[in-house]
Amino acid sequence: MELSRYLKIYPSPRGEGRVILFSTRRGAVLELPEALLEAARQGNLAEDAARQLAALDILVPSREAEREEMLSLFANAATRSRRFTALVTLNLDCNLACGYCYEDPFRQKRYMTDETADLLCDRLIDQQLDRGKDVVLEFYGGEPLLSIPLIRRISHRLSEAASHLGRNYSFNLVSNGTLLNRSVAEELSSLGLRGAKFTLDGPRAIHDIQRPFVSGKGSFDCIVANLKDVYSLVSVQIGGNFTRENYRRFPLLLDYLLEQGITPDKVASVLFAPITPKAGNEGIADFSTGCASICEPWLIDASLFLRAEILKRGFNTPKPLPAGCMVEFTNSLVVACDGSLFKCPAFMGWKELRIGSLEEGIADYHESHRLDIWKNSECLDCPYLPLCFGGCRFLRKLQTGTIDGVDCRRDYLDATLESIIRQDQELRRVKLQ
Repeated sequence: MELSRYLKIYPSPRGEGRVILFSTRRGAVLELPEALLEAARQGNLAEDAARQLAALDILVPSREAEREEMLSLFANAATRSRRFTALVTLNLDCNLACGYCYEDPFRQKRYMTDETADLLCDRLIDQQLDRGKDVVLEFYGGEPLLSIPLIRRISHRLSEAASHLGRNYSFNLVSNGTLLNRSVAEELSSLGLRGAKFTLDGPRAIHDIQRPFVSGKGSFDCIVANLKDVYSLVSVQIGGNFTRENYRRFPLLLDYLLEQGITPDKVASVLFAPITPKAGNEGIADFSTGCASICEPWLIDASLFLRAEILKRGFNTPKPLPAGCMVEFTNSLVVACDGSLFKCPAFMGWKELRIGSLEEGIADYHESHRLDIWKNSECLDCPYLPLCFGGCRFLRKLQTGTIDGVDCRRDYLDATLESIIRQDQELRRVKLQ
């Protein structure tokens, strides 16, 4: 047995000759004596200890076998999965006028037709439910709740088919939160709604500037009122978009939510992200107000600051876990409102990244999306590979105008991962034992 190459080792804050091990393959954290780690390096562990470390992928039969396993990871995951997920863009219209909206260059107030919705259902029934897979949709826009009749149409049909075939159908919403009041949530929950992501860009003073209604009126109070109305009906996630200039004021939003009774037990998770440049533009974008690289120094400071503030108030936020771009997952797809198919919602602005349509089927996108971009010695030997698998192809295209290489996360993770693990140890309600 050998130590995994996908492992980070940090000194324990307790000292006493102890270390913290983090398996990037499993997202597992373990504290143990340095002497035990050295015994693992030398292959001198007791059988029980070796078995425990192997269960966490800290010890592996061989590093070379582990490397080969990573190469086939996504293919094996597709074979094992019994679930198909699709992000369905019901429209490219919105009742808000967010100045940074990355869809703005190609929105044009388009809506999915009933005919396209019916064809979507045909494909999901024939190619997924009828082949033994559960279907989970994520309704997206624009603003998906401008298309409630389509949600009804799609959900009635898929629910009926899933029940008949002994499978499951459910859906989530990516919404701005202005239209998801209690009566809407009650109806949609009966159709299969399980979760909704609301967007709040910081406290009212920031949010209402960044995310006003089309009329110019602020949307903050409406969204918070709806959050209060629906958190008992559906699982609620809160997201928000920050800039270099305003991220330090975002904790004021969390304090306001607590004052309003929107406490951590009522929210599944909170995650703030930097504004990215708009999609669909040729060449290198203007990064002056947004973020085109996760490794920008200010973003390292911002992400650690915001994560700590979220945890300090008792809210949940994602842990570092194995993750890959949705481009890599065969059982995941984006359906545009005209029936075109993509592998990422951010790609809808680029016609050359269209991979087919509901009518035509899916074309080969291996080369256009550079599926093997991370299958090189540098990435395969990097301990961070399971956390990024080459990073974000959208950001790489924004940086260089094409998907010509990996969006490497090494600098960012070198600068943040140890602090993130320590935040989880110190600030989460359930501490590391």
